[in-house]
Amino acid sequence: MPGETDRTLLSPERRRADRAGLAEEVVDVLVIGGGVTGAGAALDAAARGLSVGLLEARDWAAGTSSRSSKLIHGGLRYLEQFAFPLVHEALHERARLAQTIAPHLVRPLPFLLPLTAPVWQRAYFGAGVALYDVLGAAFTRGRPIPRHRHLSRTKTLEAFPGLRRDVVRGSIRYWDAQVDDARHTLAVVRTAAGHGARVLSSARVTGLLRDGDGADAAVVGARVADLTDGSSFTVRARSVIAATGVWSDDIGEMLGAAAPSLKVRASKGVHLVVPRSAIDGAELAAAGGTQAGLILRTPTSVLFVIPWQDRWIVGTTDTPWRLDRDHPAASSADIAYLLDQVNRVLVRPLTPDDILGVYAGLRPLLAGESDETSRLSREHAVVTPVPGLVLVAGGKYTTYRVMAEDAVDAATAGLPDVPPSTTAGLPLVGADRWTEVRDRAAELAAGSGLPEDAVERLLSRHGDRVGDVLDLARADPDLARPVDGAPAYLAAEVVHAARAEGALHLDDVLTRRTRISIETGHRGVESAPHVARLMASVHGWQPDFLAREVAHYEARVEAERESQRMPDDRTADAARLGAPDVRAAV
Repeated sequence: MPGETDRTLLSPERRRADRAGLAEEVVDVLVIGGGVTGAGAALDAAARGLSVGLLEARDWAAGTSSRSSKLIHGGLRYLEQFAFPLVHEALHERARLAQTIAPHLVRPLPFLLPLTAPVWQRAYFGAGVALYDVLGAAFTRGRPIPRHRHLSRTKTLEAFPGLRRDVVRGSIRYWDAQVDDARHTLAVVRTAAGHGARVLSSARVTGLLRDGDGADAAVVGARVADLTDGSSFTVRARSVIAATGVWSDDIGEMLGAAAPSLKVRASKGVHLVVPRSAIDGAELAAAGGTQAGLILRTPTSVLFVIPWQDRWIVGTTDTPWRLDRDHPAASSADIAYLLDQVNRVLVRPLTPDDILGVYAGLRPLLAGESDETSRLSREHAVVTPVPGLVLVAGGKYTTYRVMAEDAVDAATAGLPDVPPSTTAGLPLVGADRWTEVRDRAAELAAGSGLPEDAVERLLSRHGDRVGDVLDLARADPDLARPVDGAPAYLAAEVVHAARAEGALHLDDVLTRRTRISIETGHRGVESAPHVARLMASVHGWQPDFLAREVAHYEARVEAERESQRMPDDRTADAARLGAPDVRAAV
């Protein structure tokens, strides 16, 4: 087990201490929103030596930041929009994440861009990918990454046998990177906690504290509802940052007449998860044995087919969403669209029976003149609508650190002697000693009695903190066995999630600490009783509370399945809302 002096632990005891501290202190910076941008802002401020509070209404990364395409990328398609500064910035962030900040969670990944038209397409796309390599030159320093390569039809089919020979004329192979978004966001939160930030999930902001009654009165804190027990408290702060993504309008409502000077539109992105056997790929010997993904052009955007452990992620859609933001729903139309697009290039078409999991997320896009979400800006904005309040919105997952730095700069502009950001070279929890452990799976397996492939998977999720989980498994043989219905995860990981990773509910573990909810055909239902018992051993759940947790989770899965049978957004949303949120409404 990690030592008691480990300040990154998000234990039940730590939550109680942070809850008490936030109610008693005046923090320099209070951040609202526990997605990757809010977590990044909390880390940025705490690493500068400021006192920090971080509040999240549900679980860390419960919104957009756990429902992405799992990519750290520059946005190849934005080159067509001449967004060169945006792409350049994102590619530099990709380099930092893969090399220094989170190399245990961010890994280079090759993609094939299939060519389906005559020679002009190879020249046009080839020029774009060459520029992409130039803009991302920083990615090659200290960790050689192959540049793009043009492949013939024969070489393309060798690399990806599942592509239709009659459709594909060749391809271009280029590189981006992949991330477990929920675990990365969690690592940012834990790192912020390690630097002294007080972090609290299940803490919903219900209002802003103002220094006066006028429309321009400064914001000096927030009113908060603790969703674990229904109590309320206030947090006072010298500056407040709202990193609330698609919930940004809620902050505007709290301000009343002093509405924010930016507008955010929600774009729904739906992804499918299918078994690796459903699509015939092939490991690329020339690329270090790494399976390539696909990037496909669609009439409105792009579609990715992404290797994900022993599965594929197929996505995404890009459509406006104006319904419930907490639980965006995928409809049968969304699923049919994705299947239709990907099946245009596959030898063996995917069917609904191939689908293991489905997830939908909302991108926060800065609104422009067009209502088409594929045309809205992926750049970010930082505004100060009233003194003491900073709003940050827009952007993309890859550039979260830049967004956070800009927000903290704005929030601390009036504070004396605030040092500059240090996060560009700051490793997250799990990354500090990554080079020392990344190749030690066989040695660690021999010392723990676990299979080597199980330790490899643990390393990919926990990095240099893998020993925290291995110690639990060594101490209790029951924790060394797999989770029921999910052989890729150990029982020890569930206990660790409750003890050290801030998991308060069954859904937190099945959906974000692990990905059992989208990686298994039962979507976590078969695992729920076992996981609930393991969490109960940490949180002291009584039998009735444990039963309610399992019932809530089962109802959530059934509501999601029902929504995915509905023909459109409105009926899908109504079906998904048939299952109440496990966190009590306050």
